[in-house]
Formats: sequence, structure tokens, C-alpha cells
Amino acid sequence: QVQLVESGGGLVQAGGSLRLSCAASGNIFSINVMGWYRQAPGKQRELVATITSGGNTNYADSVKGRFTISRDNAKNTVYLQMNTLKPEDTAVYYCHAPIFTHRGVRDCWGQGTQVTVSS
Repeated sequence: QVQLVESGGGLVQAGGSLRLSCAASGNIFSINVMGWYRQAPGKQRELVATITSGGNTNYADSVKGRFTISRDNAKNTVYLQMNTLKPEDTAVYYCHAPIFTHRGVRDCWGQGTQVTVSS
């Protein structure tokens, strides 16, 4: 069994910062891409950022220059540093990773963590 567990959400004023963490655990063989998605009320879930095991990153245009994704491969953990937060960043943030186990690949999502940015 594998799972992703997120932490670090909360309430912050506009212009502030938050750091999200997501740790994978279980019978993990390997993880290539890890990513963060978000879903605001009444909207579809959208990609925020992804990072490969080699460190290649990809960002949504709306967060470029403000958010930074990073990972610790030894800990199977991905981070999202969010700076200069805006009210429109308010959403539930989800960690995602296809996790390779000895029984095949499992498409895993975290439970979600709420980020609320007040104006």
C-alpha cells in the first residue's frame, strides 16, 4: 500500500508565504514525476507545478515566479514554496504522483490541504 500525505496549508494574508509538503510512504519502488494541483470552489482541478526525479520543473503560468517546487528523492517528499500569495491562489491543494511498486504503478493523490489567502 502506498499513500501521499500533505501538510502545511493554512490561512495567510495576501503577499504572504506558505510551504506545502507531501511525503510518499509505503512499498515504493520508484517515483518519477511528482506534482501539485489545486481546486478552487466551483472550478476544475488545475495543474500548479510538477517536478521529475531529475529535477526538471514545469509551472502553470499563473504561479511562475512566485511558486517553487522542489523534492527530496531520498525522502520521497515534494515541496511547494508559495510566495507573494494572492487571493486567487485560495484553493485545496493536492499532491499527485504515479508511484511504481513491485506490483505495478499506482496513481496516487493526497488528501488535500486548504490554502486560504485573505485580501
